[in-house]
Amino acid sequence: MRQTSIKSYCILVSSQPKYYWKMVQNKNEDCFIELFSLLCDQRKPVKGRISQRSKVFPNVPAAPGMPCTGEDRSIYRRGARRWRKLYRVNGHIFQAKRFNRRAFCAYCQDRIWGLGRQGFKCIQCKLLVHKKCHKLVQKPCSNEHVDPIEVKDDANGESTLGRAASVRSRAEPEPPLPETPPAPVAAPVRNEDLEPGSQRQYSLEDFELIRVIGRGSYAKVLMVELKRTKRVYAMKVIKKALVTDDEDIDWVQTEKHVFETASNHPFLVGLHSCFQTPSRLFFVIEFVRGGDLMFHMQRQRRLPEEHARFYAAEISLALHFLHERGVIYRDLKLDNVLLDHEGHIKLTDYGMCKEGVRPGDTTSTFCGTPNYIAPEILRGEEYGFSVDWWALGVLTYEMLAGRSPFDISHAADNPDQNTEDYLFQVILEKTIRIPRSLSVKAASVLKGFLNKSPSERLGCGEGGFLDIVSHPFFKSIEWEMLEQKQVVPPFKPRLEGERDLANFPPEFTDEPVHLTPDNDTEIADIDQSEFEGFEYVNPLLMSLEDCV
Repeated sequence: MRQTSIKSYCILVSSQPKYYWKMVQNKNEDCFIELFSLLCDQRKPVKGRISQRSKVFPNVPAAPGMPCTGEDRSIYRRGARRWRKLYRVNGHIFQAKRFNRRAFCAYCQDRIWGLGRQGFKCIQCKLLVHKKCHKLVQKPCSNEHVDPIEVKDDANGESTLGRAASVRSRAEPEPPLPETPPAPVAAPVRNEDLEPGSQRQYSLEDFELIRVIGRGSYAKVLMVELKRTKRVYAMKVIKKALVTDDEDIDWVQTEKHVFETASNHPFLVGLHSCFQTPSRLFFVIEFVRGGDLMFHMQRQRRLPEEHARFYAAEISLALHFLHERGVIYRDLKLDNVLLDHEGHIKLTDYGMCKEGVRPGDTTSTFCGTPNYIAPEILRGEEYGFSVDWWALGVLTYEMLAGRSPFDISHAADNPDQNTEDYLFQVILEKTIRIPRSLSVKAASVLKGFLNKSPSERLGCGEGGFLDIVSHPFFKSIEWEMLEQKQVVPPFKPRLEGERDLANFPPEFTDEPVHLTPDNDTEIADIDQSEFEGFEYVNPLLMSLEDCV
């Protein structure tokens, strides 16, 4: 390495003269190795590449929240996704399904029952089978609709099995079914109609819609005011038509349960109430006024180590709280970390959560936001709480370095490298480089969280969360005081009032505030029984309102 021509390094030195030239003069071997690896990298000219890799945002925006000149918006605010698992047998394409009615296996004719996704359904011929039976199906799929096994009640009220005799081609028109009105949704109960001590229910009429503050893959988030108390909340609106297919309804119910659990923690966004209309579901949640970390990173590029340590510690407490209650968060990213009016963090958006996970349990759903997905998920392995600590490592790296540890923004001009598959390959294979500007303790905690082996990752060993608490990077943190919000945050968002939206992206707040009119045809296709029992009111928040 030392025999490599110094002249070769001058190409690189010219782009970073104060740093590299000094290191070359001092014959620093680590610098030689780094420069040589960059020089041998067959990509864009070195000077351009270094400037691109140094930070996420190329320059200062015209105003807070506005895009930077030349900014590539595709490298952030990516929505989380679930990649659905498909099982192919004899031409069938099976997908795990949940069944609200009595269903029977087409192979063994036994009833398909249980919790969650109890069986498989072919997405082409609609064949229903047990999970244990799907590999034994002999009949190939012909893309024809197969009527499920019917359940008939005899005169005594007992169920008897009968197999449908007809096999109907998809091209063949199905006989018209008698029109049945959708299951009625309970009318909103007004406060004055309630007996003393009964629980109040809410409807859309109880709220004034003020402004759009966010939008996801299947939901819109509004700032609203409860007319009775004049309190401001956020309202997450989900169209039922977007969640009735496949297992989306399971995920909505999971999100509701986690919202209820999160209401007891200072660093998690809690739930005020839930209600529904024939076309939509509504989550009324805490309104966190300070904006998200992604918005603030747009303005600050990178955070001081003290700030990143504070946020990482509060996030750790929030994740630990969820883990103790059997919840894997699975969607930690800058967009989902909000700042309240004092500067404390609050995690939000529980749509990717997995609940009911006991110590030692694992799951295998392939889901998450691409830049934050842990290697064990990409390898198709069973995983547990370890994926959340990996995501915290990625997020901490972004806060400290101002860019992703798997930055592929340089690949924007190369179609082969500007894909999710390439990003996943980088996550699995790339050696993560820690910026030299970071302290030894910061580099250590990043290496601990970003260990590609889950068993060796920080927070996943025998010590669990205590390993994080005792890490030198967090030595200055008073954990008990932090959990009680008695530590002064390093940054306080500028807010002029309770309704100030200066910390929210204008791309959302400039949208018109209205809900599209209901489509009667679309509503008629919705199985309203799927959403029975969705209504909820948080008794703690209700008692606070009654004190107003």
